Amino acid sequence: MNQPIKTKDRDAIIQALNAGVVPRLGLRHIQVGRAREVEALVKDVERIADTGAAIRVVVGEYGAGKTFFLNLVRLIALEKGLVVVNADLGPDRRLHATGGQARSLYGELMRNLSTRTRSDGGALPSVVERFISKSHDDATASGRRVVDVLRERLAPLEEQVSGYDFAAVIIAYWHASEAGDEETKSAALRWLRGEWATRTDARNALGVVRTIIDDAAIYDYLKLIAQFVRLSGYKGVLVVLDEMVNLYKLQNSQARNANYEQILRIFNDVLQGSACGLGFVMGGTPEFLMDTRRGLYSYQALQSRLAENAFARNGLIDLSGPVVRLQSLTPEDLYILLANIRNVFAGGDPARHLVPDEAMSAFMQHCSQRIGDAYFRTPRNTVKAFVNLLSVLEQNPGATWGALLGSVDVVADQAEPDQGALADDGDDDELSSFRL
Repeated sequence: MNQPIKTKDRDAIIQALNAGVVPRLGLRHIQVGRAREVEALVKDVERIADTGAAIRVVVGEYGAGKTFFLNLVRLIALEKGLVVVNADLGPDRRLHATGGQARSLYGELMRNLSTRTRSDGGALPSVVERFISKSHDDATASGRRVVDVLRERLAPLEEQVSGYDFAAVIIAYWHASEAGDEETKSAALRWLRGEWATRTDARNALGVVRTIIDDAAIYDYLKLIAQFVRLSGYKGVLVVLDEMVNLYKLQNSQARNANYEQILRIFNDVLQGSACGLGFVMGGTPEFLMDTRRGLYSYQALQSRLAENAFARNGLIDLSGPVVRLQSLTPEDLYILLANIRNVFAGGDPARHLVPDEAMSAFMQHCSQRIGDAYFRTPRNTVKAFVNLLSVLEQNPGATWGALLGSVDVVADQAEPDQGALADDGDDDELSSFRL
């Protein structure tokens, strides 16, 4: 039985699909296939919530649904009581750098910090307030001073890298909150988001810090955040990083290797049990993973950790390793997806369907003739074209799907051009000139 779909979810889904991007709301209304991959990631989320750690590299072709899958995992983690931070890597955001790009990535992660009740990001202040509120409750119950309880609860953080300053900033936030000092509260949140560029500026604003969050320490601060949110009553942190292919595009080999070394450090911490209540999900293309010249496989230590099970061949899969290869959607999966999109347009009411079942079969046949098997293996453009078709039918009641179908143009999804490759401050590792 179809359930009514909220207008907010309906509009968000349609607008996102029409633009060729993944909606942030209502994913359950259009999710199809990949049940085993989702099940594997659910187990990872549960392990993180149970004070464990996990890391996955989700691999799929352009348009195969990586971002959709990552967003689905993000929503599952929020429902399980985790805090989620997410960001896309790009020219100004990477895991390791010396020019502020790593700090920029950390800042984006903190701005996108989400909880179940604040699923659209911007939840860092509410997490800090929740920690302080719990400390107030503990102080009231025990008859102690709030500041003493705060220091006691923050003491475990001081054993971590830069943990002393982290704890000092939280206490400074509490003092400012008690005094109604919004400027200092804002300065403390800026420090937690990594927005101070110099130690001098941060010290002048807060007076209690000796360090700032810089390029060299973003992973250490992610571990601090994971421990802090658990003290605040959440179950852990899931870090979702998409567009990891931008590391593959780095022209400078030293810059690439420095980023891959940071990934190796994360792998070692997770696999050896050094991380607690912290998980990573990274999305990239097969080239980002397997290219032995510029991909993760070019870094020998990572290649050995990411090597796939030799027995998982000929349709057999193994989801126990760190790599999750997104299986292609089948034509049957795509048919169900198109049916789900038709249902979204109708707001969950079958009586308002814009096209009959035979229209979806005819549309899939049309796509197959235009671009071959790519229409269901990398379905992004196919879905966008179907949304466009339904949009025209919705806005032009006199139009018929049969008359419109021949004019629908569908093209195969292509990898983004390398013109967006990340320049770096070092020399290119390719041979550019030669002179005798």
